[in-house]
Amino acid sequence: MRERWKIPFLLSASLLLRLHAIAQLDSSPHKVQFVTVEQGVQLEVLDWGGSGRPLIFLAGAGDTAHRFDGFAPRFTGQHHVYGITRRGFGASSKPAPANGNYSADHLGDDVLAVMKALHVERPVLVGHSLAGQELSSIGSRFPEKVSGLIYLDAATGFAFYDPAHPPISIEMNDIKKRIDEIEAGGVDEQKKLLELEAAVAKFETILHQSNAEVANMPPLPPRSPIGAALNFGAQKYTSIPVAALAIYACPHNWDRFPANEPDRKAALIADDTARCTAWANAFRRGVPSARVVLIPNAYHYVYLTNETQVIAEMNEFLASLH
Repeated sequence: MRERWKIPFLLSASLLLRLHAIAQLDSSPHKVQFVTVEQGVQLEVLDWGGSGRPLIFLAGAGDTAHRFDGFAPRFTGQHHVYGITRRGFGASSKPAPANGNYSADHLGDDVLAVMKALHVERPVLVGHSLAGQELSSIGSRFPEKVSGLIYLDAATGFAFYDPAHPPISIEMNDIKKRIDEIEAGGVDEQKKLLELEAAVAKFETILHQSNAEVANMPPLPPRSPIGAALNFGAQKYTSIPVAALAIYACPHNWDRFPANEPDRKAALIADDTARCTAWANAFRRGVPSARVVLIPNAYHYVYLTNETQVIAEMNEFLASLH
């Protein structure tokens, strides 16, 4: 009998220690709970309280919901505010980076599962950076489940597909799927190979453009396996029939770029300006009802560095919703 209760006790103790550690580091006025979204996967959910239309904050890649500890409470006067730490990060479960565990739609389904478990109806989703894909996943597949979407430097190529400027990861996924389809058999192989040839030719141009842009950027560390799974879990979203606000840092602030490389910095700013402007224009065309705001010389964490303007834009958008 003692052995029978040993494992549950250890799990409970582990959870208590984890919650205690969070409490020691975090003085933000929220409650913390863990919501099961599928077998063996629990997500950390923060609840800042408040009343009114619910808001759910979703952080960018590598971050947790605690990134909003100072920002989210600004909205509790008019809204019930939550934050979700996506799988793979922070205190949330970390399933293996395989079998589509980190595809955009799978991550979107996690958010829907939390909403269902907590009886949160038609919230406004607020996403930073990579979280744009979760917003677009839900907004495109289940528009009736949300009241609106707010993209914080997040309505980029993985949130809304622009064939003129496609994300390289999505094009790589497309080629991989074409090869897998041919390898599986049962298809018109000659036709599929011709289609693959056209896709590879298109990809060659995209890869060349991407490598030219990366050449101007500071070196980046290698992606973790989960980071790579997120990158290659990107999907195409081309229709978002939901009220939306898209705020861009455009162009971004590059003041920290090495001062002794002015030519590379100028090229980087030119690339960045062209890229973020193209994202904004594509979102305007594809989601004509959306409000699109560009904040020049802002950092990627635009809601932290330009807090006053972002809050004002968000409040105006939120007040306009029915």
